[in-house]
Amino acid sequence: MIFNDEFQEELATIFKDSTVGHSPVPPAKIALAIILQAYLGISDDEVIEEMLMDQRWQLVLDCLKCESPPLGKATLVRFRKGLIKKELDQRLIDRTVEIAKQKGGFGSSQLKAALNSSPLWGGGKVEDTYNLLGHDERKAVSVIAAGQGREPAEIALEAGAPILNSSSLKTALDLNWDDPSERQNALSIILNSLNYVAEWMQSQSDCNNFELAQETLDVARVIESQNVTFDSQGVPSLSKGVAAYRRISIEDPDMRHGRKSRSKKIDGRTYALTENELCV
Repeated sequence: MIFNDEFQEELATIFKDSTVGHSPVPPAKIALAIILQAYLGISDDEVIEEMLMDQRWQLVLDCLKCESPPLGKATLVRFRKGLIKKELDQRLIDRTVEIAKQKGGFGSSQLKAALNSSPLWGGGKVEDTYNLLGHDERKAVSVIAAGQGREPAEIALEAGAPILNSSSLKTALDLNWDDPSERQNALSIILNSLNYVAEWMQSQSDCNNFELAQETLDVARVIESQNVTFDSQGVPSLSKGVAAYRRISIEDPDMRHGRKSRSKKIDGRTYALTENELCV
């Protein structure tokens, strides 16, 4: 067992410096979520979504059929920062690999490579294509709403993009994300909403903050060009491979995929990369 009493006590020291002195969620449960997150390479927001939508996650985290996630994004971020501060992040990796080696159920070396190559220990907000596009579209709608003194939800409905009114894009779509055809359908819906917002904005004669909103939509078009291909019928699908200088964050335009070595990938700001960490 990864989280024996001794290791759980070690993880609990993360909260010793807080005014409360303990976590509202067992440290072992948060650590398990972080291991899954690192292995799958997904964002903090997606972790919360998976806990609600994927029964495999619920089984691991002992929260089957839960109606709300067993932990929030703030708890996840705080715990991860504590891991890094006390240098327990590597301990968590090593302990996980150690148990995998003992059990022999799957290759411990592959697991170690997957966890060590994860960008998540640094806490950078990297999103997948679906969430990048949704995040950008919500930002554009918010900019337009601020310029007109209206609510973003009102603008989204008027523009014909109601999916932007949910705090979770994937939850709003309510699809089976394990089904390739449904993922393709989700991509079509998201791109259609982008087109609807762009067309609606062009039709407005009094669209304040037009330039700023247009700049935001331009970012979405960059993400679309880098990540999406269309077949002869105009049906979109995610591109294979990674585009050069692919944008991976809406709020931090300088973040890029990079590589420290052939086996170790990183995500970070382009100006912070050394000659050995050039973006791909």
